Amino acid sequence: MFLHAHPYEPFIFEETEKLIVGTLPPPRFTTGELKPDDVDFCYGSRNGMLWPILDRIFELGLVYENTHFAIEQRKNFLVKNKIGVCDIVESAERDKVDASDLGMQNVRLRDLLFYLEQYLNLKTVLFMGGNSKNGPEYFFRRLLKPLGHKLKTISEHVPRVYELQLPKSKRTVRTVSLTAPSGAANRAVGSLDAYKRMKAADASFNTLDFRVMQYREFFTS
Repeated sequence: MFLHAHPYEPFIFEETEKLIVGTLPPPRFTTGELKPDDVDFCYGSRNGMLWPILDRIFELGLVYENTHFAIEQRKNFLVKNKIGVCDIVESAERDKVDASDLGMQNVRLRDLLFYLEQYLNLKTVLFMGGNSKNGPEYFFRRLLKPLGHKLKTISEHVPRVYELQLPKSKRTVRTVSLTAPSGAANRAVGSLDAYKRMKAADASFNTLDFRVMQYREFFTS
């Protein structure tokens, strides 16, 4: 059994207004066996789409390499734009050493509510995936259930939007369940009516283009 522990502490600071929340990076980030074009930071996998999406939205000119410079580029962007990162999974066990969310067992969660209460400028949680089993929204709902709290639906269209009144501070935060920035989610994107319409109108339109359109609204607002 492989213990898949999250290699990074939450990247949050006092001014954080938006919080990116996923699950776990690929196991090689835990074992330290990175590829030359991985970045040793949150969402730094060579196969991940989050940084290429943000690169296009904000015209960042990011480098994709295992260097300190690549890490600092990403940290500087997050600080400048008041965006934090706090994946919800602290660790999980796996029979098969891969990055599948469904393959996670005996999952230990981070107390995301603690961070939402502690950082008073936080207004928006950006889930990197929806409510499918072992996705970030799914785990967040699991944290809320024993406390008797529920997400209030604001929009049922993809990406789904909810609101939550925090139990201690009584502040209201909004959550957005974005299409996951991984190749595994491409099939789900391809099944969306909105994507099909855009693809029919422009044959060169692809799943990355779709995510750029979707993410732009919530990262720039």
